[in-house]
Amino acid sequence: MARKGGKRHSLEQIVRKLRDAEAMQNAGKTIGEVCQVLGVSEQTFHRRRHQYGGMKADEARRLKELEQENAKLKRLLAEAELDKAMLKELAKGNF
Repeated sequence: MARKGGKRHSLEQIVRKLRDAEAMQNAGKTIGEVCQVLGVSEQTFHRRRHQYGGMKADEARRLKELEQENAKLKRLLAEAELDKAMLKELAKGNF
């Protein structure tokens, strides 16, 4: 699904906005008001709070690095499995 617009935020910005949102909520603002001030949709706010809530910026950055490393390892494993399957097919044809 294509993004409707806006800008991408760095992990540090997201974590800072979540801390700001918590402070605003403690001050009595509603979720809608908080989202309006932060310039994000409620859906985005809830998704980010679920994903990054309670994290510090360095923890969020480390999580992102681990997710990228995990994706790379999954790709490598898939490629290795494909190579193995092709070698099995080739071996079948030689006998």
